[in-house]
Amino acid sequence: MITYNWKIDNCEHEVATGGITVAHWRCNAQDGDYSASVYGSCGFTPDVTSPTFTPYDQVVEAEVLAWVWVVDNVDKDEIEANLATQIEALKNPTQESGVPW
Repeated sequence: MITYNWKIDNCEHEVATGGITVAHWRCNAQDGDYSASVYGSCGFTPDVTSPTFTPYDQVVEAEVLAWVWVVDNVDKDEIEANLATQIEALKNPTQESGVPW
């Protein structure tokens, strides 16, 4: 069974407002001894006047991940499906490399 671990590696923010402008994310997939990973980043335009604005020093990882999936339209299901395909290819390779001697 594959387990997926979504993580925010880093956030860039405006010092004056605390508005997050970039989130760097990663998804790691693990199935026993096999693993695959994907990395990306998303840009945001923070609106400090919005009632839902959360400044850098108050935000939690789950909230930023939600922004990645909803605001920036990163397709969580598609990424996890691609990682599952990569793991399946590792488990059942169709090509090998090397020399026969």
